[in-house]
Amino acid sequence: MAVGDGILGALEDRPTTLERWPKGVFEGARMSTRSDSTGDAFYQKRVPQGAPDYVETARIAFPSGRTADEVAPTELAVVLWAVNLGTLTFHPWPVRRADVEAPDQLRIDLDPQPGTDFDDAVRVAPHVRELLAEHGLEGTPKTSGGRGIHIFVPIEPRWSFTQARRATIALGRELERRLPDQVTVKWWKEERGQKIFVDYNQMARDRTIASAYSIRPNPRATVSAPLRWDEVTEVHPDDFTVRTMPARFADVGDLYTALTPRGTARYSIQPLLDLADKDERDHGHQDLPYPPEYPKMPGEPKRVQPSKDRDRKAEA
Repeated sequence: MAVGDGILGALEDRPTTLERWPKGVFEGARMSTRSDSTGDAFYQKRVPQGAPDYVETARIAFPSGRTADEVAPTELAVVLWAVNLGTLTFHPWPVRRADVEAPDQLRIDLDPQPGTDFDDAVRVAPHVRELLAEHGLEGTPKTSGGRGIHIFVPIEPRWSFTQARRATIALGRELERRLPDQVTVKWWKEERGQKIFVDYNQMARDRTIASAYSIRPNPRATVSAPLRWDEVTEVHPDDFTVRTMPARFADVGDLYTALTPRGTARYSIQPLLDLADKDERDHGHQDLPYPPEYPKMPGEPKRVQPSKDRDRKAEA
């Protein structure tokens, strides 16, 4: 409730997956998976049975073509109801329920790979800001609550998920060209090395990122905290927890406002799509792999781990 205006702004009217830890977070607690549903926590994509009347929903379509009615918070009571069910982390889609096919956010996930950490992501973030500015966009940084940095850009809701993902790939490739020793867009982990991975598939349909002001399931109860650009290099994820965020929110206000319904700026991703066209024309760059659970997408390269592909070719 202390950050109520902030978290409601981050979730308002967005189909939202609930990450529920009904027993709390404790040593040895584990998340259920597709192959093992016996874990202590789980992702709830469909509105729970028995939800009160004030819990409104949005119908979304998964890559498989199946649909679901997800919680779409409209008031703080919905957030508190979800928390009472054991929800720690809220995972909103980058769309609003008025048009669930048109993303209104570009989400850039700077994901540290083994051998790198938060400080490495921090060193890359200002270059993302510079690159966005060159293409007429401005983003808001936030901690992931873990080791990474997220940068969210409010965009005009007139492009598809496929186009928004393509724009993110173009940005990631340009960042990789400028910082080849620090950044990668390689999908296969064996190819990434000790670099920051620009996770372009976070812009694919049904992929979500922890919302601003969400609590993360770790012993420190860290919080995904919006930042000012001038403090990105001065902070650490452990600075923002359930104990410290109320005072910070009271002090600095909602630094995530640009991404909420109160925000006024909406940017065009056309310059990044033009960059993608240039990449294809000048460098022959095509699409990159989707996650394994997705159907084969038009124009996608073969979805085979490089080392296994080499083994197959050697056997042939």
